[in-house]
This record gives sequence, C-alpha cells and structure tokens, in this order.
Amino acid sequence: MVITHHGGQCFKVTLGDLTLVFDPISKKASLPSVRFGADIAIVSRNHADMNGIDEVTFGGKVPFSITGPGEYERAGVTVQGFLSSSNYGLEKGKESATNTIYALELEDMTLVHLGALSDKELPNTAREGIDKIDVLFVPIGGSPDGDTREGVLSASEGYELAVSLQPKIIIPMHWSGIGVEKSLDTFLSKSGNGSEKLDKLTLKKKDLAGKEGAIIVVTT
Repeated sequence: MVITHHGGQCFKVTLGDLTLVFDPISKKASLPSVRFGADIAIVSRNHADMNGIDEVTFGGKVPFSITGPGEYERAGVTVQGFLSSSNYGLEKGKESATNTIYALELEDMTLVHLGALSDKELPNTAREGIDKIDVLFVPIGGSPDGDTREGVLSASEGYELAVSLQPKIIIPMHWSGIGVEKSLDTFLSKSGNGSEKLDKLTLKKKDLAGKEGAIIVVTT
C-alpha cells in the first residue's frame, strides 16, 4: 500500500486499483480541498475539514462512505468504527461532538485512525475491539494548556497515547494546515528514537519487522 498526506487529517491509501481516503477535506474547509476519486471514504468528524465526500466523488468513482461507528466491509476491506469524543470545531453551545475511531484490515495489516480525538484514553469498546495496531494515525495539534482552541489531543497527549497503544508505526496528523503552531516539533521532541520524514509511505507487511513505535512523518 501507498499512504500520502493531503493536509489536516486527510490521508489517501492506495492498494493497486483501490483508493481509500480518511477525512477528505471539503470545499468549505479552512484547508485546501482535495480532488481525487476514492472507492472508500471514511469520515471521523462531521466537519468541513474532514467530511469532503463530494470532493472524492470524482473521475467516475463514487465512494462507499463510512461516517460513524459500526462494522463495514467493502472491496475486501474490513472497517470497524468506535464511538469517541472530539472538541474540534464545536458549534456554539456544544460541549463535545461525536468522533469515530476507525480500525481497518488491509493487506494483513491493521491501520487505526483516531480522527479528531480529544479523549486522552481510548474508550473501552475500542481497546477491546482493537487487538494490535500496525499503523496508528494520531492527532497532535491540540493546545498544550488544555483549552479547546484546537479541540484535539496536544502533542504531548498524542505521544503518550500513541506509545501506550504499542503500534509498529506512528504517523502524526492534525499539524499541517491546522493545529497549534510547532505541534509537530513538540511531538518529535518527545521521541528519543528519532523519526523519518517521507513524501509518501510505501508499506508491505514485511516492512514492519523489527519496528516498535517508529515515527514516520508523511509530509504534504
């Protein structure tokens, strides 16, 4: 599979002719919108920065859309969605919003996308439902002083949660175009093992051998 980053929390995953996208960016977003065709579109938070399904309905492709908790299967891809909370982009008077954590089985690997998570720990349903994690996408752009200015995990909180989940690979998100300034630098400073920056991540199951919490920044 090939993973590319398109800003915010948007990642495109391609496997041969199959294209999957997490949190596609819409035309109404604060970020530049995406424009490509996807077979599967997965939305963690119903917000313009993450719900651009129309923008990935393109080139003759109409995506199978997944927008909340539950179990799904499409084109050989198994998806589980787990209910959690987010404080990102709240409407006036709202104290929290629904966020969905997704676990996917692709090419004998488990990918977990935490979405715009603000909870410092995973809900029990997610912890019980996710056996192992090969690739973890974690938001890191929240305010370090705990206010709701960005509404997701801060760099420190994101790092602590990521390490506790023991994934093979950690991919930080919510730092490009949105998030607190220099949140990526803060996140990377937490790791004594260093990190790797790539414009795209090409990954096969065999590439995971020997990796334990390796941080890979997929640039935009």
